[in-house]
Amino acid sequence: MHNFTFHNPTKLIFGKGTITQIGKEIKQAGLKKALMIAGGGSIKKNGVYDQVTGSLKKNGIAFTEVWGVQPNPILTKVEEAIEAAKKEKVDCVLAVGGGSVIDTSKAVAGGYYLDNVWDAFENKATVKKALPLFTVLTLSATGSEMNSGAVITNTAKKIKTHTGGKVLYPWSTILDPSVQTSLPWEQTANGAIDALSHIMEFYFTGEHDETSLSVNEGLMKAIIEVTDELQENPKDYDLRANLAWACTLGLNGISAGTISYGDWASHMIKHGISAVHEEVAHGTGLGIVFPAWIKYVYDSKPSNAEVFLRWAKTVWNADSVDEGIQNMKSKLIQWKKPTSLSELGIAELDEIADVIAARGELGAVKTLDKNDVKAILELAK
Repeated sequence: MHNFTFHNPTKLIFGKGTITQIGKEIKQAGLKKALMIAGGGSIKKNGVYDQVTGSLKKNGIAFTEVWGVQPNPILTKVEEAIEAAKKEKVDCVLAVGGGSVIDTSKAVAGGYYLDNVWDAFENKATVKKALPLFTVLTLSATGSEMNSGAVITNTAKKIKTHTGGKVLYPWSTILDPSVQTSLPWEQTANGAIDALSHIMEFYFTGEHDETSLSVNEGLMKAIIEVTDELQENPKDYDLRANLAWACTLGLNGISAGTISYGDWASHMIKHGISAVHEEVAHGTGLGIVFPAWIKYVYDSKPSNAEVFLRWAKTVWNADSVDEGIQNMKSKLIQWKKPTSLSELGIAELDEIADVIAARGELGAVKTLDKNDVKAILELAK
């Protein structure tokens, strides 16, 4: 078992009717003016916008708005929002949306104090100071509402990568699962796949970590069970609440625990796919990449094979890893998700492999070079 430090400073406020507390949270922090960052406008349809702005006004918090964050959030929007933050002289950032909005907001909060925000994503600068960040989560998936990481795409360079730092943890997060009952099924399924993928990134490197492995198995089984039920009962609050909490636990430090950093090769491969095809949703891509990655690496050494077999038996009720992979793919099909790149019309495997290889070797279960990445993409096609 590895040594580890667990520290999560984010205050999470969870449950029905909690969104109206956001203004009070900002006021109690002694802040006066927020830059509110949002996506395409769904929060104006489901009542979240009115609840947020009403709470801000009631508590005397001035605010200005930046809209238009897209899935697979991009650098140009981050830069636009940083300029708005400086022009409007805000003293905090408020993300209202899903993981893409929160990741953008983290980049804005940290980039506010940098000459070039992209330097933080290329390890040329360290985020040591940031505007206070608050979030109102409307789509559970990434866990960004309770961690310090952010992923952004530089479309000019065709690079999708991450940054982080302890100053990027949200100060307070509001999570009201009831606002997610109107989500389209595709977004619900993508969120579940995203959360499963985060957990698996840690799980498969946990060779001697019984407690963390058991916690992660429980989380994966809970996500699968409640997502199955949500497919039939999308407006059930308790199901939504269970999925939301599991998604948060998937990447707030609990699923990592004693397992150290994890593998993350599947995420890096998916980032490469999105760098070439921005339209591919994160959960969709991970659902295609992960089974192919498992197939390629699971027998790379005996200790790894034992963990993969345990995953197949415990999570997917299978007698072999190959059967576990097939059961996972069958579940994705049941959730109406693609299981191959060809279903998405993606054929530029060499270009994608080049984009991924430019970031260097990746993976912990098995160190992968360009040839390995190409082989995984071939399995996924």
